[in-house]
Order: sequence, then C-alpha cells, then structure tokens
Amino acid sequence: MESITRLITIDRSSPVPLYFQVAQQLQQLIESGTLAPGTRLENEIALADQFGLSRPTMRQAMQHLVDKGLLARKRGVGTQVVNNRVRRQIELTSLFGDLKRDGRRPRTEVLSMRTVPASARVAAALKLEPGADTVALRRLRYADDEPIAVMENHLPTDLLGLTEEELTGHGLYELFRRAGISLRTADQTIGARRATAAESRLLGESRGGTLLTMERTVLGDAGRPLEFGSHLYRASRYSFEMTLTAR
Repeated sequence: MESITRLITIDRSSPVPLYFQVAQQLQQLIESGTLAPGTRLENEIALADQFGLSRPTMRQAMQHLVDKGLLARKRGVGTQVVNNRVRRQIELTSLFGDLKRDGRRPRTEVLSMRTVPASARVAAALKLEPGADTVALRRLRYADDEPIAVMENHLPTDLLGLTEEELTGHGLYELFRRAGISLRTADQTIGARRATAAESRLLGESRGGTLLTMERTVLGDAGRPLEFGSHLYRASRYSFEMTLTAR
C-alpha cells in the first residue's frame, strides 16, 4: 500500500489544528476502505518525522482516532485500523439481526434472566399493574468478540418461554417471530450519558466514557406491549442513523 504520507496533505497556513487535519484525513482513508481493517500504521515517532510534525501533535491525532474507535493500540502489535463502528438505521430490528446482516459475528452473554416485580416505569410501559411479575433479561452483546452493548429487557411472563441457550444463540426479536408473535410498532427514545464504573468494565470503556442510551417499547397485534427495553451502547463503536425527508 502507498505510504499514508503521500495520501495526506497538511496545510500549515490553515486555522484548522495540524493534529485534526491529519486525523480527519486518516478517518476518510479508513471509512473509504483505502486503509482496510487490520492495516498496521507506523509508530507515532516515525509518522511525526515523516509529516514534519511534533510527536505530541502526531500522538494527539492518533489518540483522536483511537477514541472514535477507528484505531486500536495493541501491545506487541502496534497501532491498527479497526473501523469496528456499528452504524444502525433506526428501524424496528434487533441488534443481533443487524450485526448478522452486516457480516459481523454477534455473540451474546446472558448476565441474568429472572422473574421480578415490575417497577412503576416498566409496568406503565407494559400496561401491567405495578408489582406484577415480568421476565427481566440482562445481556451483554458482542460484535466480532468486542463488547458493544448492555441490554436490559422486560417481558410479560405469559408471552414467551425463553431459555438461556436460546438467548445466547439468537436475537430476541427472532425468538418472537419463531413463536408466531408479530412486531408491529415501537416507541423509542435515544439519549446519552456517562458510563458507571461497572458499565465501563463490562464494555471495555474508559471510566466515565460516553454511552448512547435507547429505551424502546415494542407493540404487537392489537397494540399489546411485548417488551420494554433499556439498552446502553458504546458511543465509540456505535451510532444511530436516520433518513429525513422534507414536508
């Protein structure tokens, strides 16, 4: 592959910081496929010398892309292109199915599956009496062996018989459909917040890193609530996308 120093142009008269010029052009090379996942980059000292930049400037450019999930530093390997960001259209689909469709390898670790009384919030979403029993699921979802999301879901107890084995190998919506349950519509809210220490450990994020939040209530036939989900996604590895049309 052609040296990246021949693919990146630095304008020293530009008001754009030098580190950002390098980072932005490197990102374009990664997202266009010019730098494919697995590509190793030279070390920061060598790159700084080639670009004629200070080492702190080059380090800042590389760290910017590490924070965005486009580069990864691995001991004994160096810095590699990863581009493991999951871009997901806002549709009534499951993360498991979306990953499979995009050629990623989804894997699920079931953290807990138990029957618990519904909180006021869950009861309102599922149209149950407060304190009514619900099936509560908590799962850690991986993409290509990298943790990407923590998912909590509550279901009415009379809706679907589930086993840990089924949840490990299949997405929840796939299991609904296998049981003949149709998904019709959903109400969804997206936000963001800082990760707790426990969440950071589960997801491999730095403490206090940014997480995307998603709450969704899925409705089936006759408007019956089927599940209430509260999910956390790594903002460095995940984004929601949508298409807007003018009215």
